[in-house]
Amino acid sequence: MTLRWRIVALVAAATCAAAAAVGVLVHHASRDRELSQARDGARTTLERAALGYARTGGVQGSGAVLDAPGLPGGLRRLVAKGHQGTEFATGPDGPAMWAARPADGQVLSVRIDMSTAMRNISALDTNIILAGLMTTAVVLPLGVLTAERMSRRLRLAAATARRIAAGDLDARISPAARPHDEIAEISGAVDSMAAALQERLLDEQRFTADVAHELRTPLMGLVTAAELLPPGEAAGYVRDRVRVLSTLVEELLEISRLDAGAEEADLSPCPLGPVLDEAIAGTGLSARLRTGTAEGTGQPDSAEDTGQRDATDRTRQRDSADDTGPWHSTDGPKVWTDPRRLTRIVANLVVNAHRHGREPVEVTVAADGRTVTVRDHGTGYPDDLLEKGPQRFRTGVRERGRGHGLGLTIAVGQAQVIGATLEFGNAPDGGAVATLRLPEGPERPELSDLPELPDPGPIHG
Repeated sequence: MTLRWRIVALVAAATCAAAAAVGVLVHHASRDRELSQARDGARTTLERAALGYARTGGVQGSGAVLDAPGLPGGLRRLVAKGHQGTEFATGPDGPAMWAARPADGQVLSVRIDMSTAMRNISALDTNIILAGLMTTAVVLPLGVLTAERMSRRLRLAAATARRIAAGDLDARISPAARPHDEIAEISGAVDSMAAALQERLLDEQRFTADVAHELRTPLMGLVTAAELLPPGEAAGYVRDRVRVLSTLVEELLEISRLDAGAEEADLSPCPLGPVLDEAIAGTGLSARLRTGTAEGTGQPDSAEDTGQRDATDRTRQRDSADDTGPWHSTDGPKVWTDPRRLTRIVANLVVNAHRHGREPVEVTVAADGRTVTVRDHGTGYPDDLLEKGPQRFRTGVRERGRGHGLGLTIAVGQAQVIGATLEFGNAPDGGAVATLRLPEGPERPELSDLPELPDPGPIHG
């Protein structure tokens, strides 16, 4: 049950409980008053009848009766003990208040009819119930409106918090005409949290960009100096470390541009096969390219297709020859994407698979032609990465290898730029699986669908 309906149910329950409590109190108070008045009247009548019986020996005209047949048994036993008393009873003649006392071995009693009083009390109970229902009918809509307003404000705060969590740091809860209550305090706290978080992230982005830019100039001099070193083992080690440092600085610059939202995709229809070939070849690492398989599994669609699918398998190594098959030609299936950024994403995934996993590394294109998976056969992605996504400068468990933890972060950022989604998971039989789903291209008319233009005829100068 949502908070709105909880409040409505609470208002309805409180209103009904208050109406019931008031009704019970009024009922008992009215009944007690009627019984008290009837008891006093019965006693007074009995006293007068007793005085008249003592003087005249008769009860005619006094309203009393000797040995009345309808006298309640409890009152009759009380009189038999020599006492007098009163009792309310409901008999065949209706409700009545009885008063009795002993008189020369007989029972002198008075009966006060209370049928009218009891009917009045019943009518009062009915009116109380109707009043309670009317009160509930009036109060309940007000409770619904109040609960809806509170629920709407809370939902707005929750939606804003989700937008902030999704990366929209400019999201704020509207401060217009908000009452000063607990919900307003929550809204203000969310806005303050978002502002502080935005400021800290901007400071971090500026710091990263400034550090990368400042390192770039001395790094270029270091690269030049390393190239001038005489050949040798020490020189090779220095060049390798300089190359690693240069890559790190370039990745930091790329991340700073992604964080600042300065990257814009240059989308166009392009063949997927050559892009994947270029991405794998650019890494200088081996990767098996599989096409036409089930989405995200890296396995053929069915056992019957195994032979046909294996015919399209390719292994890309730094010394492999170019494949000129139809799927790898420029006339093959096309996707709507930025080829340069797609190459960057796939290359990063292949490098990460080699660095942290084990061979063979497989790059698979699903049957839909828009889903690319990169799988290794290592220990798989750590649970922290599957839960929170790639973290900068965090490479997971130690046995997964070396690195700065920036490759997957850049891949995710570039995927967002081209409108694709990048998901990470582990295969049931072991190995890490990264699934890239490219967006569908915009609807554009094919050239064959365009109307044929008339012949303009000869052009005269």
